[in-house]
Amino acid sequence: MSQQKSVSPKIIAVGGMQHETNTFAPHLAPYAAFERADSWPGLTAGEGLFETMAGLNIPLSGFIEQARQGGHELQPLCWCSAEPSSYVTADAFSRVADMMCASLRELERLDAVYLDLHGAMVTEQHEDGEGELLRRVRAIVGPDVPIVISLDLHANVTAAMLEYSDAMTIYRTYPHLDMAITGVRAYDLLEPLLGGQRLHKAMRKIPFLFPLTSQCTSFDPCKSIYERLTLLGEEPGLDSVDFATGFPPADIAECGAAVVAYGEDADATEAAAQQVYQQVLAAEADFDFELLDPDTAVTRAMANVSDKPVVLADAQDNPGAGGTSDTTGLLEAMVRNGARGAVIAVIYDPEVAEQAHAAGVAAVLDTSLGGKSGLEGIVPYHAQFAVEALGDGRFTYTGAMNLNSRAQLGNMALLRVIDEHSEVRIVVGSSRSQCLDLAMIRHLGLEPTAQKIVAVKSTVHFRADFDPIAAETLVVIAPGIHPCKLDDLDYRRLRAGVRKGPLGPVSV
Repeated sequence: MSQQKSVSPKIIAVGGMQHETNTFAPHLAPYAAFERADSWPGLTAGEGLFETMAGLNIPLSGFIEQARQGGHELQPLCWCSAEPSSYVTADAFSRVADMMCASLRELERLDAVYLDLHGAMVTEQHEDGEGELLRRVRAIVGPDVPIVISLDLHANVTAAMLEYSDAMTIYRTYPHLDMAITGVRAYDLLEPLLGGQRLHKAMRKIPFLFPLTSQCTSFDPCKSIYERLTLLGEEPGLDSVDFATGFPPADIAECGAAVVAYGEDADATEAAAQQVYQQVLAAEADFDFELLDPDTAVTRAMANVSDKPVVLADAQDNPGAGGTSDTTGLLEAMVRNGARGAVIAVIYDPEVAEQAHAAGVAAVLDTSLGGKSGLEGIVPYHAQFAVEALGDGRFTYTGAMNLNSRAQLGNMALLRVIDEHSEVRIVVGSSRSQCLDLAMIRHLGLEPTAQKIVAVKSTVHFRADFDPIAAETLVVIAPGIHPCKLDDLDYRRLRAGVRKGPLGPVSV
């Protein structure tokens, strides 16, 4: 990285909008989804933004702390997020963008802008939500005010994002343990820009898509790629090199992974981007992962004789990738195969959660669970369920990814399927929320480490908290709206020539 010069205190506007859009999912993201607090805070604006962000593993939190250490004055815009889903409604995008832009226009003086974005937001009107937001911000602040952004590792980085920002940083871990650190890196990248320096930009779009199951940075091929990024960022003439693995269930032209580099030396910047690009291309065949059908996964888990549970990832119904979190294929396989000491979390069914709360602990419900999203071929699971515990969905996350965040997930319940051949429990929730933290199960009084099988509706994020307790982790392809085999997706807008999966069919 280049030598940074200390700069006099500046005025920096800060804010953000986070949404990961699965265009194949059934449910839109309305304005209310951004207002509502869930695993992250709800829509926040004004001075309260700083208190809300304090101590959280969120990019804006890291940026705020680092910028204040630099002595700068921060002007709050607004920040919000919504659980991954289908398109952000035109109304939601317009209201948040207008709120942010109105706050910018009110500032009498401004030296820089930092925005905490996702990079895979698609709205009803814009394929590239972040690119459109940045275009509006740039039109307000003009060409000379630096705009720096941070993006999620799953960003589908676009030409507009590159054009309208002066620099960007991207998460380097999946599970995303470095979100706040990425905000710190964004400030470090902004500092030379505040001193008047301009950086050369380089981007390379990867010509193939690969599923989230092979994007985990804990093992190769991603592990080696991200290790290279850190080394390259220390070379002369370079300030930053990042790799976004992309969010494949997004039917947009610029969907897919990208390498982005910044530096004061144009040749060194282009060379670094090309070097990582070639490394990714050489590893194409390795972007794959073992996927098991539900019966095979449950049978293999039941054969475990260690004192640790086997963790099953219900990856295709991950609400963190736009899944409905209410499919019951893996649940049915657990009961059908006689699993004992088994739990699955979290099945989204606010109706059943309310029934459980109304009936009380020790009651028996004869009801239909899940399968109410309207997806073709997805039906509820009807059985008798014993109500074993109830919760209000308010607890503090203890895992590294969401550490210290306060969950506000609504009524939750722990149910047990009444079946003499199996012992299967279900954590039922009133909010679509990815099961990525042990606290989501523990707050209902069930200890995950005491189970034989722990099934989670997640793809990779669960690994940070669940892998350490697991005898083995298996990825399951039960029904869901987040396909792990990308050639199953009916892309209509994807640019021609992109391979749908590692060594997969080519988009035409």
